Amino acid sequence: MQSNSNNRLLTPPMTIHISTPPIEESLCEQSSNPAYQASNSTFLSLQVPPSPTAASLDGETLRSRASSFVSNADTKRSRAYSDVSTVQSRYDGEELTVEEALRPDENNEKDFEVEDNPFAFSPGQLNKLLNPKSLAAYKALGGIRGLEKGLRTDAVVGLSADEHNIEDTITFEEATLGGKIRKSIFENDQTREASPRIKQGVRDLYGDRKRVYKDNRLPAKKSLSIWKLFWNAFNDRILLLLTAAAVISLALGIYEAVGQKPAPGQPQSVDWVEGLAILVAVILVVLVTGLNDYQREKQFVILNAKKEDREVKVIRSGRTLQISVFDVMVGDVIHLEAGDLIPADGLLVAGHSLRCDESSATGESDAMKKTTGEEVWRHFEHGTATSKLDPFIISGSKVLEGVGTCLVTSVGVNSSYGKIMVSLQTETEDTPLQIKLAKMANWIGYIGSAAAGLLFVILLIRFLLGLSGNIASAAMKGSQFLNILIVAITIIVVAVPEGLPVAVTLALSFATKRMLKENNLVRKLRACETMGNATTICSDKTGTLTQNKMTVVAGTLSAQIEFSREASLPDGEKRNLSSEKAFSLLSSSAKDLFVQSIAINSTAFEGLEDGKNIFIGSKTETALLMLAKEHLGMGPVADERAVSEVVQLYPFDSDRKCMGVVVRLSSGSYRLFVKGAAEIMLANATKQLIDPAGDALEVASMSALTSNQINSKITYYARQSLRTIAFLYRDFQHWPPAGVRASKNDKQMADFEDICQDMTFLGVFGIQDPLREEVPYAVKRCQDAGIVVRMVTGDNITTATAIATQCGIKTPEGIAMEGPRFRQLSNIEMDEILPNLQVLARSSPLDKQILVSRLKHLGETVAVTGDGTNDAPALKAADIGFSMGIAGTEVAKEASSIILMDDNFSSIVKAIMWGRSVNDAVAKFLQFQITVNITAVILAFVSAVASPSSHSVLSAVQLLWVNLIMDTFAALALATDAPTEKILDRKPSPKSAPLITTNMWKMILGQALYQLVVTFILYFAGASILGYDVVRNPLLQTQLDTVVFNTFVWMQIFNELNNRRLDNKFNIFEGVLRNKFFLAINAIMVAGQILIVFVGGTAFQITRINGTQWAVCLLCAVPCLAWGVLLRCVPDRWAERVFKAVGSVVFAVYGPVVTAVAIVCQPVGCAFKGMKRLFLRVSGKKSQEAGGAVDEEAANTAAGSVVTSPVELSRTIPPITLTTMD
Repeated sequence: MQSNSNNRLLTPPMTIHISTPPIEESLCEQSSNPAYQASNSTFLSLQVPPSPTAASLDGETLRSRASSFVSNADTKRSRAYSDVSTVQSRYDGEELTVEEALRPDENNEKDFEVEDNPFAFSPGQLNKLLNPKSLAAYKALGGIRGLEKGLRTDAVVGLSADEHNIEDTITFEEATLGGKIRKSIFENDQTREASPRIKQGVRDLYGDRKRVYKDNRLPAKKSLSIWKLFWNAFNDRILLLLTAAAVISLALGIYEAVGQKPAPGQPQSVDWVEGLAILVAVILVVLVTGLNDYQREKQFVILNAKKEDREVKVIRSGRTLQISVFDVMVGDVIHLEAGDLIPADGLLVAGHSLRCDESSATGESDAMKKTTGEEVWRHFEHGTATSKLDPFIISGSKVLEGVGTCLVTSVGVNSSYGKIMVSLQTETEDTPLQIKLAKMANWIGYIGSAAAGLLFVILLIRFLLGLSGNIASAAMKGSQFLNILIVAITIIVVAVPEGLPVAVTLALSFATKRMLKENNLVRKLRACETMGNATTICSDKTGTLTQNKMTVVAGTLSAQIEFSREASLPDGEKRNLSSEKAFSLLSSSAKDLFVQSIAINSTAFEGLEDGKNIFIGSKTETALLMLAKEHLGMGPVADERAVSEVVQLYPFDSDRKCMGVVVRLSSGSYRLFVKGAAEIMLANATKQLIDPAGDALEVASMSALTSNQINSKITYYARQSLRTIAFLYRDFQHWPPAGVRASKNDKQMADFEDICQDMTFLGVFGIQDPLREEVPYAVKRCQDAGIVVRMVTGDNITTATAIATQCGIKTPEGIAMEGPRFRQLSNIEMDEILPNLQVLARSSPLDKQILVSRLKHLGETVAVTGDGTNDAPALKAADIGFSMGIAGTEVAKEASSIILMDDNFSSIVKAIMWGRSVNDAVAKFLQFQITVNITAVILAFVSAVASPSSHSVLSAVQLLWVNLIMDTFAALALATDAPTEKILDRKPSPKSAPLITTNMWKMILGQALYQLVVTFILYFAGASILGYDVVRNPLLQTQLDTVVFNTFVWMQIFNELNNRRLDNKFNIFEGVLRNKFFLAINAIMVAGQILIVFVGGTAFQITRINGTQWAVCLLCAVPCLAWGVLLRCVPDRWAERVFKAVGSVVFAVYGPVVTAVAIVCQPVGCAFKGMKRLFLRVSGKKSQEAGGAVDEEAANTAAGSVVTSPVELSRTIPPITLTTMD
C-alpha cells in the first residue's frame, strides 16, 4: 500500500443508487417529497475509493479493489427478497422493546455506564448489535441515521478531521428519533479541508471518542517482568537441587570454621567458600539467563507490533485517507474491498455484492451476503424485515467479494474479534526446530544424568566403605558426602544442554530483526527455519520479477490503426504511427468510447502526492488512465465517473482474466464494457468498428482474416514481453437482458458468461513492465544454491516465456505450460513434467495450489508468492508463503508466513540466506556444546573416580563457569553471524537430513578426543612432565589443577572459532571482524577467565600461575585450531564408514543392556506409580491433576510394554535439515 506523509487521496464522487425491493409503491408519497429526495441522495452519495493497491492482470491487477455500486435502473428483482414483498415475515427479537433489546448482560454492565458521555450510546449498547447479531438492537439504536447522529459522525463524509474534545452532549432519544431527519454534521462547513495531522496518527485527536470507546488496539499480552524471568530461570530443577546442596555445604563449612577448632598446625577451615561460590555462580547463571530472556521478549514484542500493524482506508472530512489500523475510531467510515481483513465491528452503509467469510468469528462457513443498513431500515418501516437481512460487519472476518463502506461501531477490546483475541491470548508457540532440539537436549541430558548417577554410586560406595577408617568429625564426613553429591549434580548441570532451544530463539530473534531491515516481515517464526531449506520457488511475475512501472508502448485501435513508441520496439515497428498521430485520427465518438472503457471500467483513482496529481491503484490501470489523459483528452477521473450511471459491476476474476461494467446511456439503453487478457477477449469478439475515425460508430462482423491478424499482433506484443490488454463492448436495450441466467453468487446480477458474447472489439494495447535489474542475478544465485525457480503468472504464455527467458528462469530444455492444460493432467503426468516445468502461464489460484501440492508430494520444500485473496490456499499449502506488502490483500498477508515489504524477488533471496544462517547458527552451537558436554563429563567423571579424595579436577564452581560459557555466551556468539553470499554456494539439505551431520560428528568427536588426551596427560602425567613434587608441596598440585582447568577453558574458546565453519574449508576467521557480538562476547570470556585465574582463588579452588604455566596452557589449547584443520582434511565418507563400524559394535553391546535395564526397572516403575496413585486417592486429590496422572500412567505403561532397540531410539530424534557439508 502507498503510505506517504504528504499523500492525500482524492476520492472521485460517484452516486450510488440502492436498489429497492418492489415495496416502494407505499413510499411514493414520501419519496415524492423534495426534501426527502434531497436528503436521501445526499445520504447515498458515496465517495468511492478505488484501491491504490498495485496489481496485475494475472490476479495481480484489475482486481475488484474499488468501490462499486448498484443502480436504481429497472431490473428483474431477484428471488433473494421475494418473500419479503409478499409475506409478513418476522425476525428474532421483533417483539422486544428498546429497553429489552439493549438490556445489559450480567457480566458486562460496566460497558453500559460511561461517565460524562458526550455521545448518545455507550459501548455496551453498541455491542448489543453483535452479541449475537441483533436486528432488534439495530432498530432500537435508530438504524444508520440514528447511529451516525448518536456517534456524531456522517455516513458519507466520515468523522471530522479536526475533532478534539466535544463540548455538548446528545441524548439517546435525540439520536434515535432525530436521526430519521437526516442532517449532515458538515452541511454548514462543506469546504473544510482535512487536517494534515491525520497522517500523523490520532494521538492528539478524538480525545472524548477514545475515552468512551477506546482505540483499536488490543491490550498487549502482559509480558513477564524481569524479576519473574529471573525466578523462572532459577526454577530449573537441577539448579534448585544444586542450590540446596550448596546451602547445606555452606552451613557445614561455617560450622567447621566457627564451631570446631583446627588441629594443631592446621589452618582454619575454609570449606564454606565452596558453598558460597556455588551460590554466587548460580546467581550469575540466573542473572545472565534472565537478562537474555528479557531481551528476547522485548524483540519479539516489537516484531509482533509490526506484524499486526497495517493500513486501512477511511473517510474523514470527505477525503479518503490511509491510516494505521490502530487509529480506526468508532464513528469512522471505512472502505471494504475484496481481500480486506475487517478491522472493526460496524454496519454496512453502502456497497455492492459484499460477501464476507465470518468463520473465524462465528464459525459459519458459508459466505455471508450483506445488506445495507438503509435497506434494512426500509424493511422495518414496512414490516417486512426478516432474519435474512444482515447489515452487520464483524471484525476479524474477511471480505470475499464486492465493495462497500462501513460505519464503525466497536473497536479494540469492545469489538467481537477483540474479545475473542483477548480471551485466547496464549504464549508464543515453539518452532519445530526448537521442539526437536528440546527433545535432543533431553536425550543428551538423560545420558549425562546417567553418567552423573553412576559417578555418584561409585563415589558413594567408596565413601561408605571408607567410613570405618575415617577419623574425621561428623561435620567433616557430612561435608565429604556433600562434595560427592555436588560434583554429581554439577555434572548434570553441565551435561544438560538447556542452551540448545535458547540458541534457536536467539538466532530467530536476531534473524527476524535483521530480515525486517531487508524488507522481509516474518509473521511465522518457523518460516525462518524452513526458508533455508527451500528447494523450489514459485514466483509471481508482476511486481516481483518486474518493476511494476507500466507504460502503454504499442497498440491496435480496432483493426485499422496501429501505433508504437519507436524507442520501445524493434526497428521493424517504426512503420507504425506514433501514439499522438494514431489517437488524433479517432473521431470524438470513438475517443469517448475508449475513455469510458478505460475510466469507468477501472479501479484506479486520482490522488495528490507531494503536491502533484497522480493516478493511484493497479499499475496496469494507471498506465491506461495516463494514456487516456495524454492522448484521449480525458478529464479528471471523478468527472468522467460522475456523469456515468453504473448499473452493474463485474469485478476482476482471476479465472476469467477480465472485468466489466454496465452503464446506462442517455438514450435509455445499456452498454457493457469489458477489458482483460487480450487473447481471451478476442475469442469473445465477433464484431469490430468499421471506421474508428468516423463519427458514426458503425459495427460489422469480424472476419476470420481480421481475427487472425489481431491475434498475430497480440502474439507479437507478447514476444516483446508486453502485457496485452484488449477492450470490448456490447449494447443492450434492457438490463438484465432477457433470457440470461442469474449469477450464482448474486441473484441480482446477470451471469457474466451469458452476456460476454457477441462482443465488439475496440482495440488492444501492449503495456511494458520493465524487468527489475537485480532479478536475473537473484535468479542465478538461487539456481546456484540448488533452488529451482518457477514463474507462475496469469499472463499469456508468450509474454510469460519471454520474460522468464530474460530472467534466466526459462531454459531451452524447460517446459512452459498454460494453467488450463496443466490442471487437466493426471497426477502421474504432473509428476513427470514437474522437474522440467519452469513457466505456468494463464494460471488460476487453483492451478498454483495444485502445483504446490504436487511439488510437496515429490518431497520438495516449496516457497510460493501470492498477492490476491484467492492465493490464500496456495500460500497456506506451501512450506513458506510470501505475500506482497504493496500489492497484496490482507487475506493473502494473513495466510502467508513472510511479507515482502517491497514485493521484490531479490528479497526472497535474502530470506533464503537468513534461513540458512539460522540453521547454521544452531548447527554451530550444537557442534560446540556437544563437544564441551562430552569432554567435561568424561573429564570430571574419570578424575573424580581416580582421585583418592573423590574430588574432580573440575570443581563445581569451575563447571558452572564452563556451563555459562557454553550455554549463554557461545549461543550469543555463534547465533549472530550474518549470512554472506557464499552461503548460497551449497545445495539445500533434504528434509531427511539428521540434526547432526557426519561432518559435525567428525568435528565433535575429533575435538573431544584431542581435549581429553591433553587434559588427561596434564592431570595424570603433568607433575612428571613439569617436574612437580606434588607430594611434598601441595601448592604445586593446586597449580597443576589450575593449569588443567585453564587449559580446558582455553580449548573451548579456541574451539569456538573452529565451529564458525560447518564445512571442510579452512578459513575459520572469515567475516569475524564484521560480527561485533562475537568479538565482544569472546572478549568477555577471555577477560573472565583471566580474572578467575588471578583472583578466583579459594572460590574456584585454584591459585595464580606463573608465565611458564600460562604458556603451557596456551600451547596446549592453540593446537585445537591446527587439529581442526587436520580433521577437515579427513573426507566425510571415510569418517562415515568409521562411525558406522563403531556404532554397530556399540549398539550390539548397548542394546541388550538397555533391554535388561528396561525389564528390571519396569516393576519398580509400576510399583512407584501404584504408590503415587494410592497417595493421590488417600489425599483426596480427585481433581484433574489426578486424572491427568492416571492418564499419564496408562500411557507410560502402554509405552513401557514395548522395548525399543537403541537404533530405533536414535531414530526417534526428528530429522531436520541444518546444513550440507562439502
